[in-house]
Amino acid sequence: MFSLDEDDEGEVSFGESSDAEREMTPDIPKAPSVKTFDDGGDFEGASDVDPDTLRAFVAAVIYANAAVLLVSLGPMLWFFQGRARIGAGLFAIGLLAGVRTYQTYRAWRRSRDESAANDDNDGSVPAGDDSAPAGDDPAPPKT
Repeated sequence: MFSLDEDDEGEVSFGESSDAEREMTPDIPKAPSVKTFDDGGDFEGASDVDPDTLRAFVAAVIYANAAVLLVSLGPMLWFFQGRARIGAGLFAIGLLAGVRTYQTYRAWRRSRDESAANDDNDGSVPAGDDSAPAGDDPAPPKT
């Protein structure tokens, strides 16, 4: 009776793309691979990092996490639980952990700057000294 009563005629397929749509759709690009420390499971990629830098980074992360935890937990204990001594103590320890984070960074930065200054200087003339070495007096100008 109706032309729509036939098996496949008039049906709309949702979710399936037509041949024309598949031809016009661009190929999906692949993301580049990223090397991480744990590719092999034994942190072999960590050997690319300077040991002093890695040590300072790990120490600073631990200090910073402790600082954030204690600086936030101390006032909450004080306010919500009424434990003023414990809250104030945790807050003070958190502040000290924050100071230690900064000291760790400054020590790493200072050692890095010193090693860069030593690399730039060949040992004959101190860095920043443009004068001639001692014992080599320049000849007086002729008049």
